[in-house]
Amino acid sequence: MNEPGARAPLRNLLLRVAYDGTDFYGWQIQPRRPTIQGTLTTAIEEVSGEQVQVCGAGRTDAGVHACAQAANVKLASRIPCSNFVQAVNDHLPESIRVLSVQEVPLDFHARHHAQSKTYCYRIFREKICPPWLSRYVFPLPYPLQEEAMQEAARHYQGTWDFRSFASTDRSQHPRQKSEDKSYVRTILSSVLERRGEELVYTVEGSGFLHHMVRNLVGTLILAGRKQLPPEAIPEILAARQRSAAGPTVPARGLHLVRVSYPGHPDS
Repeated sequence: MNEPGARAPLRNLLLRVAYDGTDFYGWQIQPRRPTIQGTLTTAIEEVSGEQVQVCGAGRTDAGVHACAQAANVKLASRIPCSNFVQAVNDHLPESIRVLSVQEVPLDFHARHHAQSKTYCYRIFREKICPPWLSRYVFPLPYPLQEEAMQEAARHYQGTWDFRSFASTDRSQHPRQKSEDKSYVRTILSSVLERRGEELVYTVEGSGFLHHMVRNLVGTLILAGRKQLPPEAIPEILAARQRSAAGPTVPARGLHLVRVSYPGHPDS
């Protein structure tokens, strides 16, 4: 039992969070702009009565969605995890939901301990995109060689320098940009498949660079339009120049599906 007036020991909580990113300026807190991290932080502080720092597994851009983003937060509140989910959700807009909460060791960090992340990108292929889907897919009704796109997607698998698929992150401090950071990432799985009216690209990797998934998809679309052969992907990787790859597709079709950790279930 704690001494009178003594602060309760901290707990570290792992949160799984889903959100519709349409109306937010991405995950990371920004001054005077609605963000996922900022909104979630405010809700947790209102519930716990403490100042907290919510650490996400990664930063999703403005307009990107999440099925199960991961974040951890340290706080002294003794609210049980099941009650914490409901209490925080009561303070959040309907576009953000905490799906689950579990206690983890104090040294656990949502970004540093992530084993892999999985994203999917949804391309709607019919002529008319229903309004209720338009926030979550990229409408592209024009002719595409889907088999060529599937073949190109397989070339992404493996450990490569993905500099050709990394956009400049303008939110970084100039000193960070000047550092010789690694562009090497491992893609564990890279699959494009037809699901009804949609083409869905699913990619799992050890980590991703800024706009990397959206640039991977933009390059697949070039392959689908016969503007580059699938076997050109290794050459694009070897070029290590952003201009060698395809354009950045819109954010609205991108979804963070899950973040995986050793010893911790995905949900």
